[in-house]
Amino acid sequence: MTILTFTIILLVGSYLAGLLGSLTGLGGGVVVIPLLTLVFGVDIRYAIGAALLASIATSSGAATAYVKEGITNIRLGMFLEIATTIGAVLGALIAVYTPVNTIAILFGAVLMFSAAMTLRKKNQEALTEGSKLSYLLKLNGSYPTKEGIVEYKLKNIGAGFSMMTVAGVISGLLGIGSGALKVLAMDTAMRIPFKVSTTTSNFMIGVTAAASAVVYLQRGYMDPGIAFPVILGVLGGAFTGSKLLSRINPQTLRIIFCVAIVFVALQMMYNGIQHKF
Repeated sequence: MTILTFTIILLVGSYLAGLLGSLTGLGGGVVVIPLLTLVFGVDIRYAIGAALLASIATSSGAATAYVKEGITNIRLGMFLEIATTIGAVLGALIAVYTPVNTIAILFGAVLMFSAAMTLRKKNQEALTEGSKLSYLLKLNGSYPTKEGIVEYKLKNIGAGFSMMTVAGVISGLLGIGSGALKVLAMDTAMRIPFKVSTTTSNFMIGVTAAASAVVYLQRGYMDPGIAFPVILGVLGGAFTGSKLLSRINPQTLRIIFCVAIVFVALQMMYNGIQHKF
């Protein structure tokens, strides 16, 4: 296979990854990493490095729109970034010394968890009374809806912060945004309305990925020949996905995509167990 052919196929594959990731909320990394490792036979650490750079690009683009709309809780995002950034650096350092087959098995397990998370019932209710810590740190907020401005309060700040540290470790170790775990922390533990938790998670993913990417860059796991087409493809797919989201039924797509993700996850775990990486 020539370099040009490889680049074109990778660009198209990354575009589809960004499109599906945007429509389902799982992010492009869950498709890009299996594409690079299972189809092209790329070392999983180089695949993770490329996926992290793509996460930074897509998060930066999407986060801007949500911040302008007033949905993202910036203060909460910056507070929780303390946890995810520490976790991301730890995860990236662990990944350097972890066998690639072990990383593949863990990646498959997290993929299955992420797929299950997209199908669960979402929290849409806004709490009217929050914890003392939420008032002390001024983390409570509001967001616009068709009916007007909705104010919400937060609780279980400590539990959410702890879960964010774990999400950061997973992000640094596996190169995916771990948005499912971040949303779980905000949605289930801290009781934030789903719309706010998803947009705030998207705002945070880029910073978390940047912290991990520094470690991968220092270790030489960033290949421009792989990363550049991945970034362009995922960015283009994410932009197209944001335009199509209002025209299609995302729930049906999530079910179909989740079945495919479970299949890919099992394939990654099988190859990891068989030491094929």
